[in-house]
Amino acid sequence: MDSRPSRRRRLLALPLGLVLTASLGLAGAAAANAQNATQDDAGPKAKAGEKLSYVVNTETDPGTVERVKKEIRKADGKVVTAYKKIGVIVAHSTNPDFGQTLRAVEGVDSAGATRTAPLKAAATTEVGKPVFVKAPKAAVLAQAKAQGQEPLESLQWDKRAIKADKAAKIDEGSKKVTVGVIDTGVDDTHPDLKANFSAKQSANCVGGKPDTSPGAWRPYDPANDYHGTHVAGIIAAPRNGVGVAGAAPGVKVAALKVSEPDTSMFYSEAVVCAMVYAADHGVQVTNNSYYVDPWLYNCGDQPDQKAIADSVGRAVKYAQGKGVTTVSSAGNSSHDLASTSIVDDTSPDDSTPVQRTVNPAACPDVPTMLPGAVSVGSTGPANLKSYYSNYGQEQIDVTAPGGDRRYQTPDEPAKDGGVLSTMPGGDYAYLQGTSMAGPQVAGVAALIKSTHPKATPQEVAWRLKAQAQTLPCPAGYDPDGKGTYAAKCTGLKGNNSFNGHGLVDALAAVTE
Repeated sequence: MDSRPSRRRRLLALPLGLVLTASLGLAGAAAANAQNATQDDAGPKAKAGEKLSYVVNTETDPGTVERVKKEIRKADGKVVTAYKKIGVIVAHSTNPDFGQTLRAVEGVDSAGATRTAPLKAAATTEVGKPVFVKAPKAAVLAQAKAQGQEPLESLQWDKRAIKADKAAKIDEGSKKVTVGVIDTGVDDTHPDLKANFSAKQSANCVGGKPDTSPGAWRPYDPANDYHGTHVAGIIAAPRNGVGVAGAAPGVKVAALKVSEPDTSMFYSEAVVCAMVYAADHGVQVTNNSYYVDPWLYNCGDQPDQKAIADSVGRAVKYAQGKGVTTVSSAGNSSHDLASTSIVDDTSPDDSTPVQRTVNPAACPDVPTMLPGAVSVGSTGPANLKSYYSNYGQEQIDVTAPGGDRRYQTPDEPAKDGGVLSTMPGGDYAYLQGTSMAGPQVAGVAALIKSTHPKATPQEVAWRLKAQAQTLPCPAGYDPDGKGTYAAKCTGLKGNNSFNGHGLVDALAAVTE
C-alpha cells in the first residue's frame, strides 16, 4: 500500500478468507489554503448555470433568519432547510455570485459554497437484499462460549489493548446510551449489529435534510460504502455468540448517513444535519471518522472554507449543549497538527486539487480541530503511534487502537495488525486508520456515560483523559528507517504530541 492518503479516513478491502476480509481502512485527506491567500478561495470555481450547495450562517433570532431566507430567493437561491436554532441555512443556487451576494446581507456572518463541483441527482437509498454469511460451526461456538469469548474475539487485539474484554465482565454499557455513527450508513441487518441498532434515532442526512424513511440510513453501495458499518461494530457489536465484540457491547448505535452517492463525499450541510439530528433525538455520543469535504483544512480568510467551518462548528456546539460528546478521528496524513506550516496538494478533493501551505491554527481540520471535539490518534499492536496517524502537542486528546499493518504485528492468533469488525452483508473485515481508533474512544465514552448518566460532554472528555493508560514518547520514531514517516514526539510522559493523555481504558470507564 502506498503512503498517499485517500479522500476519507479509510482505504479499500482485500479478500482474506471465508468470514473475514482483510482490508486497509487508512483514509486520510488533504490540505486547504495558503496562509497569505487572496480573498477568493483557491481552486476551481463553479461556472454560470452549475448548481452548487451553500451554507449561510446568520444571527439566530427568527426575524434575521426569515429576512435572510428572502434575500436568498432574491439572489436566485432556493432554501433547502434552515436550522434556526443555530442560524445555519442550506441553500442551492446556479448563480456564481450567490456566496458573495449573501455575504453582504445584514445579519449574515458567513456564507459560502460547500463544494467545488456541481450537485448531482441523488441516488436511491435502496441497497437490495443483504447477503449473510453462515454462522461459525457449533464446535467453534462451544469453545468460545467456554472461554467467555465471541467466536472471533481472539483476533481482536485492539479490545484487549483497551481492556474492553475485562470491562465487559463488569458492565457492558447501558441500553439507554446511544452512539450516533456519522458516516457512510450502517447495515442494521448485520447479525452482529441488529440487536443494538436504534432505527428511531437514525436518518439519512445527505443533502442537509433528514430522511427517516425505513432503511434510508443504510449504505448506498454496500460493496464500497462499508466504512460506517465497520465503525458501528467497533463501538457496539453485542456479545451474542455470533462474531466480534464491541468496545461497549451493551449500548445502542444509530446511523446518521452523510456520504454522497457515487462520490462518498462528506459535505458540511449533511454533517450539520447529522449533528443537529443526533442532539434532538437523544444521542449521547457521536463518532466522526472523517473530515468535511472538499477541504481538509478550512481557512478563516477564505469565504467558502470559513462558512463550512462556521456551520459545522455551530452544529457541534449545539450538540454539546444538548449533552452530546463529540469524538473525532485525528486523520491519517502523518501531519503534525501543532506545526505552523503544512504543505498538501490534495484539496479540493471533489475537483482539481491545488498545492497550498497552511497553518492549522488558522485553518482547522473539521471537525477534529473544533472546540470541544475529542481528537483521537491511532496506535498499533505495539502501542506505538501508527505510521499514518496525525499527531501534535495539545492537538491529540487520547489515542486508541486503529491498527498498523505495515510496521506493528500483533501476537498470535491475531496475525493481522488491522482492527477486525463488521461489514455489510454479514461479513467481517480488518481495517486500519484513525477511523478505527475514533470508534474505540466513542465506545469508551459510552461506557463512561453509562456509568455516570449525568456526566456532561466536558466531564466525559475529562474522564477519558484522566483514566487513559499513560503512553510516554518513544526513544525515537522512524518506522521504515528511511525518514518517510519520521516524527518527533514532544511533551510530558502523560501528555505528549503522539498520544495525548494516553490510551483509553474501558475497564476504568466502568469502575471509576
